Amino acid sequence: MNNFMTFPTGYIFDRFKTTVARLIAIFFYTSATLIIAFTSVDSALLLFLAMPTLTVGGILFLITNLQIGNLFGKHRSTIITLYNGAFDSSSAVFLIIKLLYEQGISIRASFLFLSACSVWHVGRTFLLMPRGHIPYPLPPTYSYGLCSEFGTRKEEKKTAECENVELQSKEVFSPKEESQDPGQQHELRSFQSCVLSRRFIWHFIWLSVIQLWHYLFIGTLNSLLTNLAGGDRVQVSAYINAFAITQFFGVLCAPWNGLLMDYLKQKYQKKTGKTGTSASAAALCSAVPSLALTSLLCLGFALCASVPVLSLQYATFILQVVSRSFLYGGNAAFLTLAFPSEHFGKLFGLVMALSAIVSLLQFPIFTLIKGPLQNDPFYVNVTLVLATLLTFVHPILVYLECRAQKESPSSNL
Repeated sequence: MNNFMTFPTGYIFDRFKTTVARLIAIFFYTSATLIIAFTSVDSALLLFLAMPTLTVGGILFLITNLQIGNLFGKHRSTIITLYNGAFDSSSAVFLIIKLLYEQGISIRASFLFLSACSVWHVGRTFLLMPRGHIPYPLPPTYSYGLCSEFGTRKEEKKTAECENVELQSKEVFSPKEESQDPGQQHELRSFQSCVLSRRFIWHFIWLSVIQLWHYLFIGTLNSLLTNLAGGDRVQVSAYINAFAITQFFGVLCAPWNGLLMDYLKQKYQKKTGKTGTSASAAALCSAVPSLALTSLLCLGFALCASVPVLSLQYATFILQVVSRSFLYGGNAAFLTLAFPSEHFGKLFGLVMALSAIVSLLQFPIFTLIKGPLQNDPFYVNVTLVLATLLTFVHPILVYLECRAQKESPSSNL
């Protein structure tokens, strides 16, 4: 549900903008936490309603928060990856609830507290967030939230004009493209043309393969550790706790990816005047090392997970959380650099939804490992490691696009 519902929630954000999207998110989030708080043994089936509802509310919060990176200019990618890292590490909240429960604090009390946090979300929605979208590049006169309430109508008109500038998406197309025929320009910017582009298709493959590895690893982790520990429950519990603790580090690891992209973006854009390339091409080039590094981290994680040595799994846990934080943060940052901003919500949702379909392969793979392979995942691991090598094609193709743009600045990306 986390992935499948990203596309409709992304459409809601693009179509109805920030305030409406956040109010829907608050409704889902609060409803879910209240259902969990008042669920008993007799009504436990309600958890099958509550958990997807909680997920949909959470992903909608994330989508509305990613645009905040537009407020930070040259640190845009860092902020985007920071939000993704926080979302990635949010599952650790349940570990805290579990530990509090063991200390005598009831599940109901914990989730009632989480429900009460909706007051903060409502206040932030109306006082600290824009009604519409945050444009990029950010105009000097732009105001939002409480500040915009005290602005003049003239300023509000300028803000509206700035949002129209956002729809022109100068970040993605070169100046020569801006001067093309309006009908042709609209065609180039259409959502369909973005989805059918080679850039988007390979990005989808890149995300899907790496994500499948992570889902498969988490789904088989308990049985993997049980086999490696020879059925020793104490050891298995210790390793499971270690894995849970490493999930906290996602929010710390993710911004490093954004810092790398922001540094390279500034470096390449300083050279645009000398090389004659567009700022958008320089921005896209900054994503190449991030994409390649994420594939390399996943390859290291996959190799460690494939080696049947129990103590090596500590390294697997670390590589897994770093790889995953780089994956989702880099995914969102790449989409903001590579495609028009007016389609971000839909493209982000679509690539997550399509990758969710690929992740369903984990279930027949589980069956294959448990059945014909008799709990020996060796051949499955070898196949997936080879598939991981395929993800390196994506950064190579993006690099070739950037090089072609440098050699012929008038060409389209």
